[in-house]
Amino acid sequence: MKPQVAFFDFACCEGCQLQIANLEEDIVGLVNVVDVVEFREVLTGTAEKYDVSFIEGSITRPEDEERLKDIRKRSKLLVAYGSCATSGGVNKLKNLNPSLENVQKTVYGKDWNMPHLRTAATKAVDEVVKVDAYIPGCPVNRKEVVEVVKSLVLGHVPALPEYPVCVECKFRENVCLFQKGQVCLGLVTRAGCNAICPSNNSPCEGCRGVMPNPNKNAMHEVLKENNLTVKQIFDMFTMFSADPEVKG
Repeated sequence: MKPQVAFFDFACCEGCQLQIANLEEDIVGLVNVVDVVEFREVLTGTAEKYDVSFIEGSITRPEDEERLKDIRKRSKLLVAYGSCATSGGVNKLKNLNPSLENVQKTVYGKDWNMPHLRTAATKAVDEVVKVDAYIPGCPVNRKEVVEVVKSLVLGHVPALPEYPVCVECKFRENVCLFQKGQVCLGLVTRAGCNAICPSNNSPCEGCRGVMPNPNKNAMHEVLKENNLTVKQIFDMFTMFSADPEVKG
């Protein structure tokens, strides 16, 4: 019997689920090794228990926490995938506002106090339940998702790259964007995206989170050359996480 896999979404744009739905020819290899039993965007089935559950989205309401805890209880393994799930994502910016009531009024206007629109401080998935594996990114890399599924099916917990996006830029022979007068977070962002943004002349914005143990000497040298401080670089991570930290 093939392992049962499910995909769930919380507060997010559902772009990571679209990445899975758009696997194209890779979907054949995926369904050969697992049975996708629950995935709201592409099928109507449900199940009681799951071998692997994939969670997209941040947790923003008390009822979301309860739902996530229920999924965790019914799952052998749980994977947080996408920036919203792994770090809280863009939605965590609201945590910087001292008044969540003001946030609700700004976003929802006169309807702000309706029960289904109530909100709480945004949390990443692992701030609520235990997470067994992470797939960062906004959106996630489709091929990375497939490799993670295969690894979990074989009983291995996949390891995330522990080097920066800069390494992938060098493999692709990209000219460093700092040399073009741009500010790029690739020097401290966890790799795994194949440097897709810098390769298209767009600075890395840190959607995969801070890499573990960055090369501080090299980082300080680059920042000094470009009149930047470490604090300025880490402040830029608020786009995808209001409190950036190492995950995985």
